[in-house]
Amino acid sequence: MDTVSALPLQELVELGLGLLAAGVITGVLAGLFGVGGGAIIVPVLVVLFDHIGVGDSVEMQLAVGTSLAVIVPTSLRSFRAHRARGTIDDEALKAWILPVALGAVAGAAIAAFVTSDALKAVFAVFALFMAGNLLFGRESWRLSSELPRRAVTGVWGFVIAVLSALIGIGGGTLGTLFLQLHGRPIHTAIGTSSGLGALISIPAAIGYVVAGWPHMAELPPLSLGFVSLVGVAILAPVSVISAPLGVRIAHGLSRRTLTIAFGLFLTLVSARFFYDLAT
Repeated sequence: MDTVSALPLQELVELGLGLLAAGVITGVLAGLFGVGGGAIIVPVLVVLFDHIGVGDSVEMQLAVGTSLAVIVPTSLRSFRAHRARGTIDDEALKAWILPVALGAVAGAAIAAFVTSDALKAVFAVFALFMAGNLLFGRESWRLSSELPRRAVTGVWGFVIAVLSALIGIGGGTLGTLFLQLHGRPIHTAIGTSSGLGALISIPAAIGYVVAGWPHMAELPPLSLGFVSLVGVAILAPVSVISAPLGVRIAHGLSRRTLTIAFGLFLTLVSARFFYDLAT
């Protein structure tokens, strides 16, 4: 495979600009929606990696692993910003610590044995489900006014972590939905979910490094297992710098227009992945 340095200048510029744009969007979304931005990073990286010739058999794993590594600093920065505003539910986070860490490792282990197309299918279904929730869901929907018992909350954390590790997200979108359905105010749900992103992304990213080690010959230069160090080096600092902007927007403006835009984006991503799988 050609090395990064051997790529034509135009492709290097396109790769760099694509990563910079994805980094800004990732950071803003991390603060705005309490997510790590994986729903943006993964499809962008799939296109970029395909553009530079990464093999189809490892393309999705590399995108997911890189996304999770980028989410680590983004989630930590977003979590600190939300904690400074007092919008963290410590009860939920304490119930999630162990089961979420176990779920993240389990998801990374599963990803090591499934095909890239299987991960694309999981991501496409998730994107379509979340798009439906964003476009048609209501913040007033409730299952109860309180969290379930600690064990039940932990089980849901485990499930969220497994799914998140499979598709390269921080779990913030699913965590926010869970907390809202159980009576937590939207800003508390968002802030708490930013902490969930850190709990998921750290063990999952390590898992992808280990899982990708036997495939190093198929991966592009400057990869550490299923993590692209080039992608992390560009995406991580840009997204960290951008995260506080998303927090300010979340606390100062209506989110409906951006929610609709994000829902439409996920719909298009889902359609693109389903199209790729069908052709």
